[in-house]
Amino acid sequence: MGSQHPPGHQQQQQHGDTGHDLHKLWELIKDMRFGMFTTRHENGHLHSRPMTTQNRRDDDGDAVWFFMSRSSEPFADVQREPQVNVAYANPSSDTYVSVAGLAEEVNDAQRRHALWNTATQAWFPNGPDDPDVALVRVRITHAEYWDVHESKLVQLYKMARAAVTGHPPTDMGETGQVRMH
Repeated sequence: MGSQHPPGHQQQQQHGDTGHDLHKLWELIKDMRFGMFTTRHENGHLHSRPMTTQNRRDDDGDAVWFFMSRSSEPFADVQREPQVNVAYANPSSDTYVSVAGLAEEVNDAQRRHALWNTATQAWFPNGPDDPDVALVRVRITHAEYWDVHESKLVQLYKMARAAVTGHPPTDMGETGQVRMH
C-alpha cells in the first residue's frame, strides 16, 4: 500500500482524459457536502476544519465554493497563504477525493445569492449581504480520487489473498487525477 492511498486501496486505473476525470470528480463530490478544508496557519502548522461545499449540482467547473466569516481564522489563513486542500471521504461507499487549489475571495453578489441556502443561513443569520460573509472560491489545480467498486467482503478477500501471496491486491477500484492549471 502506498502512503498516498486510503487503507486497502491500490491504484488500479489511471485516466488521462481531463474531461472524463473532471466529470468523475464532480460525480463523487456531489453527495459529499462536507470537506475537510486545510490551510496553513500563520505559525506554519496545517489546520483542517469541516466546511460545507456550496457548489450546485450543475456547477461542475474548475472550482469549489465556500462561505467564510471574514473575521475567522480560515479566512485569515487563505488571505496569507492561498494554497489549500479540501479532502472528501465517504467510507460507506468507499469513495475519497483530495482537491488541491488556490483560494481567493470573490466579490460577486449574484453568485453569493445564487449559492446561498438555508444551511448557510444557519451559520450566517444576517444573510448573504452581511459584510462579514466572504465567498471563497478554491480554483482546482490538482485533484485525485479513489472509487472502490468491490464489496467489503471482496475487498477483505483480496487483501487476505495479498497478505498470503505477498502481491498487492488488484482490481479494487478506480483512481484518477485531474490537473487543471
